[in-house]
Amino acid sequence: MAGMEGGYELGQEMRAWVSPSLIEANYILSLSRMELQDVIAAEMEANPALEMDDRLTCPLCGGVLDGTFCPTCLVSQRTVPDTESYEDFPEQMVAANATRDDSDDFDPMTLIATGMDLPEQILADARTILEPDEFPIAEYLVDALDERGFLGCDLAELAELTGLPLETLEAVLEVIQDVAPVGVGARTLRECLMLQLRYLDQTDQAVPPQVARIVESHLAEFGAHKYGQIAKELSLSTEEVEEARVFIRTYLNPFPLQTQQAKSWRSPTRSPYVAPDVIIAIQDDELVVEVVDTRHFHLRMSPIYERLAGELGRKRTPGGNRRTQAAATNGAAASAHADGAANGLAETVPLVVRTSDEDRAHIRQYAGRAKLFMSNIHQRRETLLRISYCLCDLQESFLRGGVRELRPLTRAVVAQQVGVHESTVSRATANKYVMLPTRKVIPFSDFFTPSLSTKDVIKELIEREAKKGQPLTDRRICDLLLQQGIRIARRTVAKYRAELGILPSTMR
Repeated sequence: MAGMEGGYELGQEMRAWVSPSLIEANYILSLSRMELQDVIAAEMEANPALEMDDRLTCPLCGGVLDGTFCPTCLVSQRTVPDTESYEDFPEQMVAANATRDDSDDFDPMTLIATGMDLPEQILADARTILEPDEFPIAEYLVDALDERGFLGCDLAELAELTGLPLETLEAVLEVIQDVAPVGVGARTLRECLMLQLRYLDQTDQAVPPQVARIVESHLAEFGAHKYGQIAKELSLSTEEVEEARVFIRTYLNPFPLQTQQAKSWRSPTRSPYVAPDVIIAIQDDELVVEVVDTRHFHLRMSPIYERLAGELGRKRTPGGNRRTQAAATNGAAASAHADGAANGLAETVPLVVRTSDEDRAHIRQYAGRAKLFMSNIHQRRETLLRISYCLCDLQESFLRGGVRELRPLTRAVVAQQVGVHESTVSRATANKYVMLPTRKVIPFSDFFTPSLSTKDVIKELIEREAKKGQPLTDRRICDLLLQQGIRIARRTVAKYRAELGILPSTMR
């Protein structure tokens, strides 16, 4: 029997590795303006080397004040003329309240009521279609949705308990499925995926024919990766099964209430008001972009930590006259000690020459952490700025002419234009808002939603016919849109109409 031999063998391999700094940068990029404020507050609490640069800001626009004047508003924030009446100039009430001494951070926009959450939005849209006696049924069914978006009750048992016909309950559930995010309200995973397939088919998305067959009859085998069995029983080729697998993974989601579309469904956040992350304005007939966080987030490294970190860095520099370096170090340390004494901090500012290894590790750790944090925020601003200018170039007609000029656009196209990965564009625009030149605030996702122009056409058709006293049915609207070259299904028309808050023709 041959003996076992041990040894070492060196080899090279390439492996994808994501650095912690890249993970942190992507996390900062994905934050909205309001979320970034919370993260900055938490980081300042945890990192003594990070400080907020004290600058007086305008309580109306957030710009940095030049003395007592705001260069943006061009008004004084210190005094209000006594001769002006609040009744004649109601906007002065905002300025007066915003400059109160007892609340520097007061913002009148925080008094605006909170927006509706997703269940309330679904009920509001469903009520435009249902009869009044069906409202309690809809409320019960919406309340029975679980965290995935599936219906958590059995309709047959509910029919026995309430004495209502099963057909009535199913009809109400179908309305909820129509107005909710696609797939929400399904009773099983199979029904959820079939609802999504039906929606994709109605929106002219090319769906491979074998996908519906696999979902309908072999969903369990598909989840168990039994692709060979599926191909044999459905008489499909291996390529067709692989094509179906790629399509299902790309376009279908087993958790419809947790998708990005559901999170941004009519009420993207629970904030008391929507704060724009980017402002697009027209100056001298040119589109100008401003990232709002540049007004509010004036971070800097603590001067003490910056000086100590600089001295430690110079001590590590090779070469040079050590006696000269020591003299310079002692001089800088004495200066730091003197500055600290002038501010009453003589006991808390150590001399560099007397710092221990633990102190030096502390200084390097928190100074490096502060630099990395400020760098990530700067990178977030630059990425948002580049993406926003790209959107200005690609959707200039929309920004100048209105929603009717919105053109189909994908995040992949923007990523190619900017020179970043598509996932970077998705992170940079998710849950963020932009203020248009018309002062309207919209989510970034609207730039990639060409259906908004179709909704505007539907609204115009309904308003025009309402003046004539001839309410249009959804089928008639579908036919009129087809005459204008817009081909969508009747169900999609009903969905868009409900999202616009317009009642059915029988109730208008």
